[in-house]
Amino acid sequence: MNIVFDFGGVVFRWHPASFLARIWPHRVANAEQAADVVAQFFESYGGDWGAFDQGLIDAETVIARISERTGWPRAEVAQVVAAVPDELQLQTETATLIEELKQAGHRLFYLSNMPEPYADHLERSFPLQEWFESGVFSGRVKHSKPRQQIFEIACERFGLAPQDCVFLDDHPANIEAAQALGWQALLFTDAGQAREALAALA
Repeated sequence: MNIVFDFGGVVFRWHPASFLARIWPHRVANAEQAADVVAQFFESYGGDWGAFDQGLIDAETVIARISERTGWPRAEVAQVVAAVPDELQLQTETATLIEELKQAGHRLFYLSNMPEPYADHLERSFPLQEWFESGVFSGRVKHSKPRQQIFEIACERFGLAPQDCVFLDDHPANIEAAQALGWQALLFTDAGQAREALAALA
């Protein structure tokens, strides 16, 4: 199979509520506050953060825009933006799954919404070229999931037809978008569930 991995929440840890609770304990004291702050900060990955994801604005600009929009001090917003790389810890169970799939002869790729600075960090910190044949970061191609263009870019880069791709992502909207374009797509909850779902396709 040709298996395409999302990164945040799949290969690397990404849990915005606990992340912001750790970075901003003075603003996030409970689950209700966490949900509100996450919604304001990331805007469901649209708005300011979505532009950052797509490489349309840089880190300084997203910091300024979020601060202006929310009234949060610029230094505090900058603290969150700077802390994201430390949040992106490798999920060891997914790393084990990647190794199993490679050993079984499957071809592995990635398709990630990721601003350029964080993409650079992941490439420096992890052996992405050993794990994956190729990949697409939104910040470098100026398009992001769930928009159609990034899926088309991925197929062209991987040299694959949509129906020959099996996509793992933790966001239902991205799964639905991929399926609408003819991809096989599985909603990721954890590595064990993904292993079973992939085995059922084999």
